[in-house]
Amino acid sequence: MEEQDFINDLRAGKQFAYGKLLDLFQQKVFATCISFVPNKEDAEDIAQDVFVEVFNSINKFKGNSKLSTWIYRITTNKCLEFIRKKNTKKRFAFLQSIMGNEIPMDKTKYFTEMNHPGVLLENKQKSETLFKAINQLPDAQRVVFTLSKIDGLSNQEVCDITEKSLSSVESLMFRAKKNLQDVLGDFYRNEMK
Repeated sequence: MEEQDFINDLRAGKQFAYGKLLDLFQQKVFATCISFVPNKEDAEDIAQDVFVEVFNSINKFKGNSKLSTWIYRITTNKCLEFIRKKNTKKRFAFLQSIMGNEIPMDKTKYFTEMNHPGVLLENKQKSETLFKAINQLPDAQRVVFTLSKIDGLSNQEVCDITEKSLSSVESLMFRAKKNLQDVLGDFYRNEMK
């Protein structure tokens, strides 16, 4: 019942409830954002957008899941939306460069700025390679893999956030791992040449 009281306080616009919401979820939301978009400034911007969305949509929260699950779902969607926009801009810049109206844009380093606290790899090059590979996964696989392996959530939590069955999440995880093995295997084979 305590969560429902908290939600009611948020819906009533009580200032202390917003402060409590930030205290409870700010670090978790930022960690998830930086898992998807390993660029600190953009991850902070996305996290801010998440809280604006939560504040604006709290009256639409039906209570079919825990508040934290709903916030994770918003966070994941905002991250994917950002990545799609970023990739669209890259394609646009690429097309412009072909037509001679080049917009300078570094297309290689964006999703590889590694300051993620949840990933402790031996060196920056390995982490860059991993995030490039993760970024190539289809959205559903990327979400499941990131929430599970980078954010460390349980399969049940991933099911709740993605609104998918356990078998679907396990299948997506299996395919994500297989795709990552293929991509990373190709990368390391080419590195050895």
